Amino acid sequence: MPYTYDYPHPAVTVDIVIFTIVDDDFKVLLIQRDIKPFEGMWALPGGFVGIDESLRRAAWRELKEETGVHAAFLEQLGAFGHPDRDPRERVITVTYYALIPAERLKLKAATDAREARLFSMKDLPALAFDHAKILGRAHLKVKDKIDEPIVALQLLPASFTLSDLQRVHERILGTSIDKRNFRKKILALDLISPTGEERRDGPHRPAKLYRARDPADVPYR
Repeated sequence: MPYTYDYPHPAVTVDIVIFTIVDDDFKVLLIQRDIKPFEGMWALPGGFVGIDESLRRAAWRELKEETGVHAAFLEQLGAFGHPDRDPRERVITVTYYALIPAERLKLKAATDAREARLFSMKDLPALAFDHAKILGRAHLKVKDKIDEPIVALQLLPASFTLSDLQRVHERILGTSIDKRNFRKKILALDLISPTGEERRDGPHRPAKLYRARDPADVPYR
């Protein structure tokens, strides 16, 4: 049925920030816009919410349509609604973010995305709309949550070394971490367990491989 309002009302969009690590580098997924406004510029994947669509379902749909990526879980970051953020009309966007291992990212641009590509957080292009602000807020959110090891575990394969886990923390934070203190802290949390296997990297002695423990097996605190 048609709707009528006494006052003008804004449109609603969703934007999605996808982080990953490739070649030991912390990266973000961007799309190159194929429509106006900002045609040809890079942006976060996203789009308008359907009238009968939930926010999260719209985020899943837009991410899949524009990049070919499916995110099993999206966490809401917040809303951005400066009156001038979109030249088309008054648009409020609700943003989501996720951390996804690189091997699960099979990129395929479609709909109004000309290309989908991973960019280093240290070498970003100019972004459309207010997406630089959104991306900065998402990065800060992940940094704030990195003390929860489950965050970094989302970027690792099924089996990994303690060095792998430490590098993920360092790439997200952009700084080095003391090896001994890091390992002591991680092992004390009982969130990972040894697989019984080892991996050799170069001439060094083999490193133990670990896996994330099933949450049901983690002792209650």
